[in-house]
Amino acid sequence: MSVRRIGRLLLAVGVLVAAGSIAAANAYPERVVRIVNPFPPGGSVDVMARLLAQKLTEALGAQFIVEARTGAGGNTGAESVAKSEPDGYTLLFTAPGPLVVNPTLYGNALGFDPTRDFAPIALFATTPLVLMLNNDVPAKNVPELIALAKAKPGTINFGSAGIGSTPHLSGELFKHMAGIDIVHIPYRGTGPAMADLLGGHIQMFFDLLPTSLPQIQAGKVRAVANASLTRPASLPDLPTIAEQGLPGFNSISWFGLVAPAKMPEPAQARLIAAVKTALAAPDVAQRIRDLGAEPGTAFGRDFGAFMAAEAKKWGEVVRISGAHAE
Repeated sequence: MSVRRIGRLLLAVGVLVAAGSIAAANAYPERVVRIVNPFPPGGSVDVMARLLAQKLTEALGAQFIVEARTGAGGNTGAESVAKSEPDGYTLLFTAPGPLVVNPTLYGNALGFDPTRDFAPIALFATTPLVLMLNNDVPAKNVPELIALAKAKPGTINFGSAGIGSTPHLSGELFKHMAGIDIVHIPYRGTGPAMADLLGGHIQMFFDLLPTSLPQIQAGKVRAVANASLTRPASLPDLPTIAEQGLPGFNSISWFGLVAPAKMPEPAQARLIAAVKTALAAPDVAQRIRDLGAEPGTAFGRDFGAFMAAEAKKWGEVVRISGAHAE
């Protein structure tokens, strides 16, 4: 057989393989797809994941189910997806921790590399945080809080949902940018932290707006600032931290969907298109806003760039604070 004929044969085989791959991707999904939630059931990640799963089931014709796989600050579930078959039938839906915080927080103990092991699919939603004080704290705004902390260094405690959580790192960022000495008190979740804020055992707390809004509206705690760059629709009269003397302060939480890195690109594109369609649906956008969040606007490579910026930002905060996984 001539070299030219062998070349034509190989080219034909390559075309057939490519055509088969495209056909398989266009048929995706053909069976149940598992969306792994690396945090406990019933939390905000779980609620958002189930909303997405329902819409993907409707759009793509196969069942998408949410499966909780918890542990190690979200690392257990994330690692299981990173090491799964990259066929698109196991996905990860998560808050920031495993993808942008834990690589610095856990260092070499992390069993996966978010940049290498995952393909970014979609930023599904973003959630503002709010800075709250116990009602007995005399400060009524951010400048007064900073002045109080400088007058009494080491006496103001701020709670969080745990080391490396967004509320924790928000407090560390505030501490660094304001140049104050405040003490971090980690809890196992936001519920216990809120209980101790109400009881006066801690004086300040950054928390996700959806879970803190009822306490704010009931007057049980004092909201002094929104932590993101814009004011949330549910608290339009609450100034941002940036507006109150710390320009550039910006802290949000978010929910994102990623897949194993080697998932076929045509199947990735089909999944991305389905998420875009879901987020464009008025009922989905309204449900996300009812949960105190905003629909996401970054997909594929844009979501990858967003995560890279988040990793750089929070990695630096972790290093400055000296935080490390326990």
